[in-house]
Amino acid sequence: MIPLGIIATGLRLIRDRKLIAAALSNHPRIERSDRGPLACSLDGRRILLRGASLVLAALAACTSAPPVKPPGPPSTTPPAGSVIHEQSRWVPVAWQELPGWNVDSPKAAWPALLQSCQRPTSAWIALCAEAPPGPPRDDDEMRAWLMQHLQPYRVESHQGAAGGLITGYYEPMINARRVPDGTFRVALYAPPADLATRRPYWTRQQLDTLPAAQALLRGREIAWVADPLDALVLQIQGSGRLRITEPDGRERTMRLAFAGTNEQPYRSVGRWLIDQGELQSGQASWPAIKDWARRNPGRVNELLWANPRYVFFREEPLPDPTVGPRGAQGVPLTPGRSIAVDPKSVPYGTPVWIDTTEPLSSAPLRRLVLAQDTGSAIVGAVRADYFWGWEGDAAERAGRMRQPLRMWVLWPRERLP
Repeated sequence: MIPLGIIATGLRLIRDRKLIAAALSNHPRIERSDRGPLACSLDGRRILLRGASLVLAALAACTSAPPVKPPGPPSTTPPAGSVIHEQSRWVPVAWQELPGWNVDSPKAAWPALLQSCQRPTSAWIALCAEAPPGPPRDDDEMRAWLMQHLQPYRVESHQGAAGGLITGYYEPMINARRVPDGTFRVALYAPPADLATRRPYWTRQQLDTLPAAQALLRGREIAWVADPLDALVLQIQGSGRLRITEPDGRERTMRLAFAGTNEQPYRSVGRWLIDQGELQSGQASWPAIKDWARRNPGRVNELLWANPRYVFFREEPLPDPTVGPRGAQGVPLTPGRSIAVDPKSVPYGTPVWIDTTEPLSSAPLRRLVLAQDTGSAIVGAVRADYFWGWEGDAAERAGRMRQPLRMWVLWPRERLP
């Protein structure tokens, strides 16, 4: 606290304008000191300025608010009640924290929830057995059932970061032939007999070029497609539909399902083109990649071999075209209501609330989805791949989706995560 006598003296000096003006006129040279703002050489003027500064400091001390401390980094100390997983931590929250919770139509996720209950984990067996036999009457009934039985948890990294990334995938439809010809000459393979005994298996380039590796694939051909990039799309998406022509000329639609990989690392061909200076960042969409391949036919193999990972398939019948492919949980995926996750962060079969935006847009995409699949690039705490389905503009929307993400898991109240 500044003594009242000093404040009074300073006020008297300030009020005496004539004295201040006279002092300043005695020595007009004012210099900027290395120690602070303005310093004067005359003792009298230094006293005047000090008196004024004392008053201003006293007034500032009475009127100024304390400085606001900037926010620090996320806390690495788990909040009370947190649950630690290998790749994430879950923080219990109130339902009100879920943005858009009262806007989504959760009833639309009921079929996906029933699919997950066909293969429940131990934590979900009891609740799946108690699920109503029929669908809820409306969204309010579905929402009330979820809130009665489940507890929401915010998904974070171990360092406390709640933001992440969501991309999209789909089930492609590609024309194919059962027997190769001059146009359809790119093979899709079933797993070779020695796949389980050799880890890692041959790279993509070795499978395409080494006679020993090619001999192991002989006789494992399922079908042939015309474009090597179509085969790559099927491998990246993990499954797809073939509009196939049989040797007798009959046409039918069948499904190729994921059956294994060569255990080599996945590398993005879009990223490779960017690193090569062939495409600008943000322009590596599938139409742009295919356009580059058409203009550079002599470098297509170089592009393909940049991704050493290779996927093998198995053929499945498609009696009902409205049923999606099976994800890693072993149940059919539901367009718009299934996501792929890192199972070390979110277990399969878990309902998840996502907060993101539509592809290349700021329009909110907030809804209830089910964690039913995974992928080699889906790694981390807050990371998901959104399944767009197989119809309409699914391919375009999936290819454009790369949005910020927040997510909450919904877990049975009776079972600790």
